[in-house]
Amino acid sequence: MAGNVSYGSLPFREQIAFFERKLNIKTDAWTDVYGASHDTEFMVAGANRDDLLADLRTAVEKANTGGTLEQFRKEFAAIVQRYGWSYNGGFEWRSRIIYETNLRSSYMAGRFQQLMAMRETHPYWEYVHSDVVEEPREEHLAWNGMVLRWDDPWWLYHFPINAWGCQCSVIARTEDDLKRMGKTGPDTAPPITFVERVIGQRSPGGPRTVFVPQGIDPGFEHTPGRTRVFSQVPPPRGDDPLAADIAPDGLSTPATNIPPLPSPQPAPQPSASDNAIEAFLSAFQASLSQPAVFLDAAGQRLAIGAEMFDAPSGIGQIAASDQLLLLAQGIRFPDEIWAQVVFSPEQQQSVVHHRYLARFQSPGTDVLSVVFETGADGWAGSIAADETLLQSLRSGVLMYRREN
Repeated sequence: MAGNVSYGSLPFREQIAFFERKLNIKTDAWTDVYGASHDTEFMVAGANRDDLLADLRTAVEKANTGGTLEQFRKEFAAIVQRYGWSYNGGFEWRSRIIYETNLRSSYMAGRFQQLMAMRETHPYWEYVHSDVVEEPREEHLAWNGMVLRWDDPWWLYHFPINAWGCQCSVIARTEDDLKRMGKTGPDTAPPITFVERVIGQRSPGGPRTVFVPQGIDPGFEHTPGRTRVFSQVPPPRGDDPLAADIAPDGLSTPATNIPPLPSPQPAPQPSASDNAIEAFLSAFQASLSQPAVFLDAAGQRLAIGAEMFDAPSGIGQIAASDQLLLLAQGIRFPDEIWAQVVFSPEQQQSVVHHRYLARFQSPGTDVLSVVFETGADGWAGSIAADETLLQSLRSGVLMYRREN
């Protein structure tokens, strides 16, 4: 990689505005803020003091408006000395990582906003690999020159940046551009192959498992800035949410030799609210007008909001107040959380589903099975006295298990 890359040498307002709206978040490890959460949260791994983090942010902001790597390193060295901060990695490596990752991600977030604004006239996006990268990734090279529509689901996971040090970019194209390129239409997106990765082995919070597409580093499997344009709250998936036509692919083998589920939990008390959706949202400190982010038992962030119930019927898939309370309880206090790679017929590609499974019982009543499943293709839920569906979904990778 070039020794003096200055991504901010030509800063633009969308890039700067994206960074300015971030909130400072103290962390102990890089896994504390993961994926799309970087759209709204500024962090530096291990910077767990307010004053230290504030000074690091100021240094990044200067770099983001035209500073070079050498200038940032001088600021970084002064901050480290001022606070006696002990960080992981060598000075050259760590300063470059902080500088390049923050500047490149904010640049691409601003670029995404620009591309979205011109999608009516330039509906096609071309993936462009940078030739300044000294050790290019084979997958990124293979994507170079590929042209897809802006709304192709492939971009959800592959809009740059896609890895540490990645300098790939995207160019907007028109119909005439495609003709000049010798294309009669957009290319066909390559199939997505998810791989299982364990991150945070040395994190104070301990390791956890994530699924990322082949060629994408953990934490980069999202579009920078997308949450500023599109809500992260998952929409309902359909009237028959857990139908068998969502078939697992090669990674999703049925689990074997798993112990029985923990004993059923007490069912939640009825809500005083006569609005089922409002009662569900309030369980996560969300409201009909304000979504919230919930940190689940496996350490994954889940966006909760009224858009979850934007079904044609106007009320979503589960209408009864007591059932929605059970669903909320199953998400908040699951017996198990599973992750599985499946093929989505609607998107015609693989996606990762996270499944929350729980059982609840009130005195003198049947045990009710609760299933909540969410992924890039939306969410689905089921509540029934029959455990057949719940047991059939105990497959993939076990992310969390409640102890009795």
